[in-house]
Amino acid sequence: MARWTPNIKGHVGHAKRCLNGLPASQVELEGSTMAIAFYSIGILDLLSSVTPNSQEASDWRAWVWDMYSSQDGGFRPSAFMSPGPARAHIIMTYTALLTLAILRDPFDALDRPALLAFVRRCQREDGSFSTTADSESEDDLRTLYCAFAICHMLNDWSGVDVQRALAFIARCRTYQGGYGQAPHSEAHGGLTYVAIASVYLAGSTLSEEESRESVRWLLGNQCPSSGFCGRTSKPPDACYCFWCGAALKILGAAPLVDAPALQSFIQACEFRYGGIAKAPGEMPDPYHTYLALAALTMYAEGDVDLDPLLNARTETAEWARKQIPANNK
Repeated sequence: MARWTPNIKGHVGHAKRCLNGLPASQVELEGSTMAIAFYSIGILDLLSSVTPNSQEASDWRAWVWDMYSSQDGGFRPSAFMSPGPARAHIIMTYTALLTLAILRDPFDALDRPALLAFVRRCQREDGSFSTTADSESEDDLRTLYCAFAICHMLNDWSGVDVQRALAFIARCRTYQGGYGQAPHSEAHGGLTYVAIASVYLAGSTLSEEESRESVRWLLGNQCPSSGFCGRTSKPPDACYCFWCGAALKILGAAPLVDAPALQSFIQACEFRYGGIAKAPGEMPDPYHTYLALAALTMYAEGDVDLDPLLNARTETAEWARKQIPANNK
């Protein structure tokens, strides 16, 4: 495995610029500021550039807690939403918890029973989860994964019907060995990751045959001498180096990845002034920068380890597991 030397100064600068204000090309993401904060602060975490006891980190923690909805028990996506009271969002709640873990928050202000109740109210009859409680908002495997990750960090699964959720995941599996957004959908690299990670977060596993099929499909998504694509016969994209690469790591198939090719592709996606784009020649953004760096922590020699189940630096994931459960307070 080749050692990778990141452009730390450039990537840190990119992350902090995005924390202060998004470029004009990305202002449509303003409604998902919590996710932007997670990816940007996550970049700093992977580059060992977070100082939890600094004023800067304190300000970030305060901002995340400003998005907390004590009424719903979860976190809102942004301070800038459509008219009416903003509701807690299950994906943004997952990202908020990990962001606070990166910043080594003690989670003293977290109402754990309310959070568990929020997750429970997001689950639907078919086992899937909506983004907001008691609603018909969008649902797919991403929201299910976030629900499972939250329960895993809480170390409390009493708020969800795990078997019903696992049955929903199974219905999303395709004949290729991947998973789609919903039953009967096309297999997709990102959704295959969240499906497999969810299964393992719940303490279950794929069967030997299922694992073999999934590994085969995921490896087939690595383009020759390059990175991974998200769907069959599509061009490579830096984010799928994480989604497919992390799924393969969970399944114990990391040695089968062409790691030098993955590393070379990501390096070709680096912007000279900081940040990583989806493909060479494109503009960088926090999402692709974080996920590309996360992929490199798994497939290039370095000093940082990643927890592929929670998609966080190992120390951050351990902090979340230690501080978030109610029985640790």
